[in-house]
Amino acid sequence: MSRGKASLGLIVIIGLVLIFIFSGIGIYNRLVKMHEAIKEAWAQVENQLERRSDLIPNLVNTVKGYAKHEKGIFEHIADARARLAGARSRPEAIKAANELSGLLGRLLAIAENYPQLKANETFNRLMDELAGTENRIAVERKRYNEKVRDFNKTIKSFPTNLIAGGLGFHEETYFQVAPEKKGVPEVKF
Repeated sequence: MSRGKASLGLIVIIGLVLIFIFSGIGIYNRLVKMHEAIKEAWAQVENQLERRSDLIPNLVNTVKGYAKHEKGIFEHIADARARLAGARSRPEAIKAANELSGLLGRLLAIAENYPQLKANETFNRLMDELAGTENRIAVERKRYNEKVRDFNKTIKSFPTNLIAGGLGFHEETYFQVAPEKKGVPEVKF
């Protein structure tokens, strides 16, 4: 009888070990899928940031023709584009993209001071393309942040949190609004 109980106990233990192993494999596979979804969403953000970055030189050159004395902003934009292109991590790219967004806002404020520029067909076409690209960036940024949220919630939830860190999964970074963009914009009439 004790031999039968020992065999049954061994079978139960082996069964529990197999359940834990297969559960761990399932959790790992789910985390891998979620992490890949984040990479895919980030790639789409990068595509739109690249599109915007490609539009900027044309926009800058158009504005330069009218605002020759605004040299500083053009240099800052070129530097920000270079930092975005050379970013080695998502947090670096997010910081550079936010900086570039702020500089574009300043460039557009400068353009407001030149009525003849606002009447320029090339400038208007570039502004339309830039507006469309900014909308695409917002959509892709939202999708990316949704994937990050889902992933971060999963790795913080029980029982996944018990093994996620050990498997090399760590919290991902959100693409957040730059601090200077959080204030209430000033509107002048």
